[in-house]
Amino acid sequence: MGALSHLRVLDLSRVLAGPWAGQVLADLGAEVIKVEQARSGDDTRAWGPPWAHDAQWGDEPQSAYFLAANRNKKSVAIDIRHESGRDCVRKLAMQCDVVIENFKVGGLKKYGLDYDSIRAVKPDIVYCSITGFGQTGPYAHRPGYDFLIQGLGGLMSLNGRPDGEPGAGPVKVGVALTDILTGLYATVGILAALAHRDKTGCGQHIDAALLDVQVACLANQAMNYLVSGKAPQRMGNAHPNIVPYQDFQTKDGYIIVAVGNDGQFRRFCEALGHPEWADDPRFSTNAERIAHRQTLQGLIQGVMRRRGTRAWTIALEEGGIPCGPINSLSDVFDDPHVRHREMQFKLPGGGPEAVSLVANPLRLSETPVEYRQAPPRLGAHTHAVLRERLGLSCAEIEALSNARAIRV
Repeated sequence: MGALSHLRVLDLSRVLAGPWAGQVLADLGAEVIKVEQARSGDDTRAWGPPWAHDAQWGDEPQSAYFLAANRNKKSVAIDIRHESGRDCVRKLAMQCDVVIENFKVGGLKKYGLDYDSIRAVKPDIVYCSITGFGQTGPYAHRPGYDFLIQGLGGLMSLNGRPDGEPGAGPVKVGVALTDILTGLYATVGILAALAHRDKTGCGQHIDAALLDVQVACLANQAMNYLVSGKAPQRMGNAHPNIVPYQDFQTKDGYIIVAVGNDGQFRRFCEALGHPEWADDPRFSTNAERIAHRQTLQGLIQGVMRRRGTRAWTIALEEGGIPCGPINSLSDVFDDPHVRHREMQFKLPGGGPEAVSLVANPLRLSETPVEYRQAPPRLGAHTHAVLRERLGLSCAEIEALSNARAIRV
């Protein structure tokens, strides 16, 4: 029994931020009912190749993108534009503790599925709305996508090679990181709202915005600007506040070195064969190393090219210096530590082959994460959910299907 096995969640979201929040809750034991557009489902079902095939999906192979954020969920395919369809969704909401949605601001009001409408009949509902820009403000009605928000929220101004270097220019992060972070913040907000409900009996509305999250997650870089008044610049793989904290080219590749204090720097200099650098007034403290960054980087780079990445990794680890290679994904999933932590696992689907997925990183000693089922085909649970939760008969479900209000 997962920590959240007493909860039921109605997931009206699609793409990534909302589904990610729903998947985290599902992994922790919550029953998550994913309501999808009856004909096409979640947008990401079509975001392939690559595709995964399994007997449970029949002629509907799943995109890898959809698989990333929808395990442990029940798929119910309902057309909320149809009166009977949205009536089913409202009734399901009445039986849920949490609703997650990422429609445009006000987009669900006309269907009677917005927060005010649901709260009127279920005051203890925890209702999380995820949008690009939030429920208020001059941009509230704009659509928001991760790439756009990475640019607007300042992340791309920090990411990429500095001006003057080959390949200079702003670059987005290779994963939709703002969506993921928003999903995690939404999950934290949902759990906080549930704790408040447990004490007071009152639900509440959570307004989660991608742009807010992106600005919040600028973290030390935002504070560097607010304290100094100077906007940080792109630095490639270097760090604005610590030196040396970057990648260096070796004889056969690259290695990341993360020196976090003066003691580590001294041991680093010893491993390089230049202990005198640690006592050089230009490099003896982190502040001085930042002031003489380019000089020190040049000296280190000249030494690092003499040996291969593996040789340096062994030597630096022996000296207690945080370091490591820049792995490809094949390297990542073949790494002995990643394998030991079981970050890749297989979940049985409906056919002879299991579906490979990436594990949830949470390790709870008493209520461990549960992997109950692979991401479902569109509408896989429509019949069961409507029958079990709403008490509809087979004939009533068939009538809804014939009216194209649902898909079974």
